[in-house]
Amino acid sequence: MTQAYDYLAEWFEFLNDDCDYSTWSQYFIDGLKRRNAGKRGFELGCGSGAFSRALRKAGYEMTGGDISDAMLSKAARLAKAEGLNIPFVKADAAHLKTLERYDFILCANDCINYLPQDKLASAFRHIAGCLKKGGLFWFDVSSEYKLTQKVANNMFGDDRENVTYLEFNTLKEDRVETDVTLFVREGELFRRYDEKHTRYIHTEEGILTALKAAGFRAETEGHLGESGQKSDRRNYICEKA
Repeated sequence: MTQAYDYLAEWFEFLNDDCDYSTWSQYFIDGLKRRNAGKRGFELGCGSGAFSRALRKAGYEMTGGDISDAMLSKAARLAKAEGLNIPFVKADAAHLKTLERYDFILCANDCINYLPQDKLASAFRHIAGCLKKGGLFWFDVSSEYKLTQKVANNMFGDDRENVTYLEFNTLKEDRVETDVTLFVREGELFRRYDEKHTRYIHTEEGILTALKAAGFRAETEGHLGESGQKSDRRNYICEKA
């Protein structure tokens, strides 16, 4: 059965070239330095590894983890192409287990939105168990405002020379279901690939309650540190008690 990112993995960073990974990565690097985080980090839901590569170049010892085999394969190839030694391992955000405890765990770009609301508290407890005392868990979510007011019941597309991306979003009670279609050039023809994504709508109250139950102290801010509740992305910077 096709899983989310089975086909999109190969094109993910290419199609997201407008999100400015350089600035986004620097936001995390500056924040980790400001908070005196240690040097050993784990990127949960690493995807194709853009943030892991940027942090490794900044001197952090990174490990990347993702549930998607296709994403892990792409991440390993991109890191090798840049001469970076980054282990990439299979990891489930809902049941994270690691062989060591890390100074920080970074979980960026919607990974937590793929967890149902009733799995948050358990997931956060597992994540806390993979951190040193005082370690940081830094994650973001696509905000309730973004998913319900901008994404829901809309379609988006991106037409490039060798690939066309289409997504169709349907609002359900507690989630947005997204049907993704890729048309990828293969010789003189295009082959169609389809996959389904489900992003759950998390309220700030629900997230903070689950974090507290897992033993985290949290502060919040918008994308790249912006203020205001209507930010498309909410960051949660959490310290393990």
